[in-house]
Amino acid sequence: MSEGDSAGVVVLAATPIGDTADASPRLVAELSNADVIAAEDTRRLRRLLERLGIQTSARVMSYFEGNEARRTEELVRLLDQGNRIVVVSDAGMPSVSDPGYRLVAAAVAGGFRVTAVPGPSAVPTALAVSGLPVDRFCFEGFLPRKASERMRRLAELAAEPRTMVFFEAPHRVAATLSVMAQAFGADRLGAVCRELTKTYEEIRRGTLQELTAWANSDVRGEITLVIGGATAPAVDLESAAREAAGLAADGMKLKAAVAQVAQEHGLAKNALYDLVLKFGPSKFGE
Repeated sequence: MSEGDSAGVVVLAATPIGDTADASPRLVAELSNADVIAAEDTRRLRRLLERLGIQTSARVMSYFEGNEARRTEELVRLLDQGNRIVVVSDAGMPSVSDPGYRLVAAAVAGGFRVTAVPGPSAVPTALAVSGLPVDRFCFEGFLPRKASERMRRLAELAAEPRTMVFFEAPHRVAATLSVMAQAFGADRLGAVCRELTKTYEEIRRGTLQELTAWANSDVRGEITLVIGGATAPAVDLESAAREAAGLAADGMKLKAAVAQVAQEHGLAKNALYDLVLKFGPSKFGE
């Protein structure tokens, strides 16, 4: 079934990430004319409607992580009845680390039209002000909370050449920046974007080591992290591991050897150390 065969429509509507003045005229029109509004937080929606001076007769439904699977089935039935369903998250574009994807997938499968109200999003906003390259980037959302899984994910990203964007809770920012420094190297550049578009907006730029030191103070508010991509190393990782193993064989402590070689060639210490341990001295002709 092709899109538009059925009358129901899903509208993914971007809402302000801080400053209500960023709300577009089209957002106001869609919220005013919706048959159903599926909101991540209905209380926040009510406050937004009040600030925008919108009165709506739409049926308002909660649509968040805890009820997304069950509520999607109900929303699809409402689509089948010809309803125009506007989906809003707490801030930014629905389905980008927020509820919305499941409904989009179900609507597409059912042949319903899916469209969007473009607007504010923390991802391109943070990229734009970060001072880091924006010609190529990737969005990684929230990292796993479990320490081992988080470190594994970062190790996979250590050689990523594109600028990376992450979301993080304020109470975990310091810990996350610390493990990023371990995985990517302390000199990797980054930016912490706090409270974007709000009264106390703050952009901190620097190396991961500098940002970690700053974040050890009390960091509050909505956080978006932008981390520079890996630059092409002067030598490949295996050649560097061979060099570090050689220094260790000559009497230098392995950790010191790895740290020296990693700094010289702009490589992440952890990735280099893990490779030396993985293959052992025999791999490098020791």
